Amino acid sequence: MVETMKIQGRHKSEQGFTLIELMVVILIIGVLMGLAIPNFISAIKAAKESVLKEDLHIMRNAIDSYTMDKQKAPQSLQDLVDSGYLKAIPVDPLTRASDSWVVDQSDALHSIDQSEPGIDDVHSGDQEAGSDGQPYSTW
Repeated sequence: MVETMKIQGRHKSEQGFTLIELMVVILIIGVLMGLAIPNFISAIKAAKESVLKEDLHIMRNAIDSYTMDKQKAPQSLQDLVDSGYLKAIPVDPLTRASDSWVVDQSDALHSIDQSEPGIDDVHSGDQEAGSDGQPYSTW
């Protein structure tokens, strides 16, 4: 009963926030979100590009090592996995699929001892432009 008397004893101006105060708080939150979201999106893009560069570097080294060791180029990325040069075909961070890699095959032999042509390069299957303005498929 004492609590009900305290609640009834409050003035009307002490019962809550005004509409103006709520709108100011919402405006401040909106401005902060407007500043934070573009930075967050660019950080995610930079992280995906970093992962793509690392995956391409690893796969290209594996292709070169396979070619030098076996005296022939791999015929598919799965050959690199089967021979132990890669644990698994990495997932393309941009397309989110491991089967979207675009491989370049040529008839050129890269070594005197190489007996048959095959894969000599790999690229992302994504056609969007990276932060440097070049399409990811040309990295």
